[in-house]
Amino acid sequence: MDNTPFHILGAGLSGLSAATILANAGKEVHVYDVRKDSGARFDGDFQGIENWTSAPDFFDEMKQWGLKPDYFKSNSFDVVDLAHPDDVITRPKTESIAFRVVERGTDEHCIDQGMKRMAIEAGVKIHYGVRKSPDECDIIAAGPKESSAVAFGEIFHTDHPNHVTLQLNDKLAPGAYSYLIIIDGIGLICTCLWRKQKKSSRYLNETIAWYEDRYELNRKPIKRVGGKGDFSLPKKYVHKGRYYVGEAGGLQDFMWGFGMRYAITSGVLAAKGILGECNYELEIRKRLIPLVKSSATNRFLLNRIGDRGFKLAARYWMWDQKRKGDGLAFLRWLYSPGIFRKLLWPIVKLSMLKKKELPDGRVVNHMPFRKALKRDIWEQSPAALEIGKQWDRVRKSGAHLSFTESDT
Repeated sequence: MDNTPFHILGAGLSGLSAATILANAGKEVHVYDVRKDSGARFDGDFQGIENWTSAPDFFDEMKQWGLKPDYFKSNSFDVVDLAHPDDVITRPKTESIAFRVVERGTDEHCIDQGMKRMAIEAGVKIHYGVRKSPDECDIIAAGPKESSAVAFGEIFHTDHPNHVTLQLNDKLAPGAYSYLIIIDGIGLICTCLWRKQKKSSRYLNETIAWYEDRYELNRKPIKRVGGKGDFSLPKKYVHKGRYYVGEAGGLQDFMWGFGMRYAITSGVLAAKGILGECNYELEIRKRLIPLVKSSATNRFLLNRIGDRGFKLAARYWMWDQKRKGDGLAFLRWLYSPGIFRKLLWPIVKLSMLKKKELPDGRVVNHMPFRKALKRDIWEQSPAALEIGKQWDRVRKSGAHLSFTESDT
C-alpha cells in the first residue's frame, strides 16, 4: 500500500471534503490553514446550498460520497418571496427542495465545523495557524485573494417565522440582488454589490429600511458582517501536479455568489482524481464548467439590464412557474448551457473577464470589480438614515463590525 501523505492547503469546504474522501480511502492526509479554525473567515452569516442547477438532491450526492450532511444544521426551503424591482412580491415554489440554508462560522452547528468533524473522524490531521507553501501541497483550496464583488449584511434578533426573500433591485444591490433569511429567531439582511461603490454602508441601510417597511421583523441588531468573492476561470484545473478546487479553482457561481455545492463537489472530484477514480480535469469541465459559464453569462446580462430587465426576468419566472407548475424549472433553464448562451459566451469572456497570470504561473480569466454607474448616485431615505444612526448606537454599545468601508 502506498503510504505517501497528501497535503491540502485550505481547511474550508472544498479542502475538508477532499481530505475526508482521501482519509476514508486509507490515506494519510494533512490540511493546513492560516486561520485559527474552519469557518473563521465567516461571522455567523447564512448561505444557501442550491439544488437548482442539477437534478439530484445535493444531500443525496453527499451521502453517496460518504459525507454526512447531518453533521451540521440546515433548513430546507421549497418556497421563497421574490421581490420585483417595483416592489411587487411573488412566490416561486417547488414540490422538491429548492435550497438549504446553512450557517457559516465557528459555532458547532455551522457547516464549516460539521465538515471539520467529518475530516477529523476520518483521520485527517488539521494544522491551523500554519502557513504552508502551495508548492508543498497536492490540493489547493485557499480562499479568495481579490474582489470581484462584495456582500454586506446585518444579523439581528427577530420574532418573525423562518423565511427567505430574494430581491432583484439594481438600486439597493447594484447589478445583483439582496436577500432576507430568518432561521429560528435570527435574521440576516444582506445586499450584494457587483459594482464598486463609495460609502457602501448606505446600500445596507437602505436595504434594511426596505425590508422593515414590508415585514414585521421587530429587528434587534446583533452585528454586521461582510465578505468578498473572487470570480475567475482558470485555463487549467490541474497545474504542475496540483489540483485546484473551490474558489481557488474559480469554481464559483457568478450569478448568485453562493458556491458551496461547487466547492464540495470539486473537493470530492479532486480526491477521486488523486485516487485514480476519475480524471479531475475532464470531470470538472464536464460537470461544473458549463454551469459556471452559464452563470457568468447570466451575470453579464444582469450587470447591464438594470431594473427594467430584472422586472422582465421576474415576470417570466412566474409565468414559467404557472405553465410548468414548478419554480425550479426556470432556474434550471437559467443554468442550462443552451445554444444562446454558447453563442454569447465569446462576447461575455471578452467584455467581462480579463486575462491574468497569477504568481503561481496559472493563467485565469478574472472578473474585475466593475466601476460604479451614474444611476448608482442617489441620496438615502430618512428611514435608511435613521437605521444608520441606530447601528452607530448599537456599535458604540459593543456590537461587532466585521468589515469597513475600505473593504470595497
